[in-house]
Amino acid sequence: MKTILITGASSGFGLQTAKYFLDREWNVIATMRKPREDLLPHSDRLQLIALDVTDPASIRQAVSRAGPIDVLVNNAGVGIMIPLEGTSMDTVRKVFETNTFGTMALTQAVLPQLRQRQSGVIVNVTSSVTLRPLPMLSVYTASKAAVVAFTESLALELEQFNIRVRVVLPGRAPETRFGENARALMEGGIPEAYGAYAQSVFAKAFESSVVTTAQDVADAVWRAANDPSSPMRIPAGKDAMALAESR
Repeated sequence: MKTILITGASSGFGLQTAKYFLDREWNVIATMRKPREDLLPHSDRLQLIALDVTDPASIRQAVSRAGPIDVLVNNAGVGIMIPLEGTSMDTVRKVFETNTFGTMALTQAVLPQLRQRQSGVIVNVTSSVTLRPLPMLSVYTASKAAVVAFTESLALELEQFNIRVRVVLPGRAPETRFGENARALMEGGIPEAYGAYAQSVFAKAFESSVVTTAQDVADAVWRAANDPSSPMRIPAGKDAMALAESR
């Protein structure tokens, strides 16, 4: 029976992916900053572990508690949708610490055991915003695009150890906490000079009914974890797939 460790499993993509793999008889290690036992069904194949991917000590403790794993899913992330001029550099660093550096740090911590066993899969969940430029997402897109480049380069390094590395690219997912996270990081709000422009961007962003669901992402992660022939970049959701096909 294989074991998967999923970060950011308290909601959205991570929570649904944890449920999906549990239903398919996998051992699941669901990590979140503050573990909650009411989110997932009780199972002897489920382990809840506290993990803050921006804290090196937390990463060490979590990896030690987890023990051997077969698949690592780097899903934890924060969203932000605001013009660069209205974003402090402290906020920029917070976004990169979670979305980019956290992914790198946890991957680095897990790699020794995968390399020693000469097997394993690493799945990094990024975003379809990396497929085309979009306004007011410059910081968020940069943090996710860095992970895509990191993933593709890392895959080449790890081929020799029989370790697969894939990236899943979800589209817009209203059911997740992206908006909530984004608002929390938007300190002083939209700069006045960008007010009218921001309103038009928001209106356009939410006018389409074609979206990504958490299940779409769970399906994509399942494919990445189990199908050696899967592509490096796996779009998740109808909107993400349409973007990928239009490139």
